[in-house]
Amino acid sequence: MEAAVTLAPRSLLFVPAIRPSMIAKAAGLAADLIVLDLEDSVRDGDKAAAREALPVSLELLHGRCAAVRINAPDTIYFADDVAMIGSAGVALAVVPKVQSPDDLAPLAGYPVLAMIETPEGVLAAARIAATPGVVGLMVGTNDLAASLRLPPGAGRASMSHALQAVVLAARAAGGWAIDGVYNALNDAAGFSRECSEGRMLGFDGKSLIHPDQVAIANTAFSPSAAEVADANAIITAARGGAERFQDRMIEDMHVEMARRVLQRAR
Repeated sequence: MEAAVTLAPRSLLFVPAIRPSMIAKAAGLAADLIVLDLEDSVRDGDKAAAREALPVSLELLHGRCAAVRINAPDTIYFADDVAMIGSAGVALAVVPKVQSPDDLAPLAGYPVLAMIETPEGVLAAARIAATPGVVGLMVGTNDLAASLRLPPGAGRASMSHALQAVVLAARAAGGWAIDGVYNALNDAAGFSRECSEGRMLGFDGKSLIHPDQVAIANTAFSPSAAEVADANAIITAARGGAERFQDRMIEDMHVEMARRVLQRAR
């Protein structure tokens, strides 16, 4: 994985690439990254129209940081989507259902956020993360739960090994780790809890399917005021090597962690 040159997004909002009104609304939201979607939110009969409309859809974002999710490598739409992103000047391709580095070969030269959504993808996550051009991994929790044959209501605990594997693979390669979507649109409290859990697992941010989720995700994946204060205090107090700080021991590793906190806070 190529080292991400920017901070990982806290919030990635999926918007159907064929819905101009939704795209225009998304342009005014505080999502760190808007993802114009050609996959799940676009019906088969509308795929070609959504692809052809992409240059106009990108213009509706008025220069906002944006990516495009193309269709999966094993679909009939993949080749046309890959050809399209070159001509449309897409800055980042989100690729669903990546199961091996070979799936990304047609995208050589493009920055890619690879979605891990199958057992095969989880087991190959480290190799996928190390593929040139890949800047991060995103776990697709809905498809992953289905491919693992989890019973309804099984919950994220049943996927804990897979979630951790995605984070480990992303971290080992130096790139982003993005958590999956939350389906209950009217459950703000549950969404907030899942964001907090995702951050505790090591994810940088979360993929979103509704504008109301943006502010919650941005807050959850940002350092709290207490974390910022503690980070500043550590950096001020540190003199190098292991030493006592307040009621705990710190060393250079903790200073580096504190600097990352302040970088994210800014």
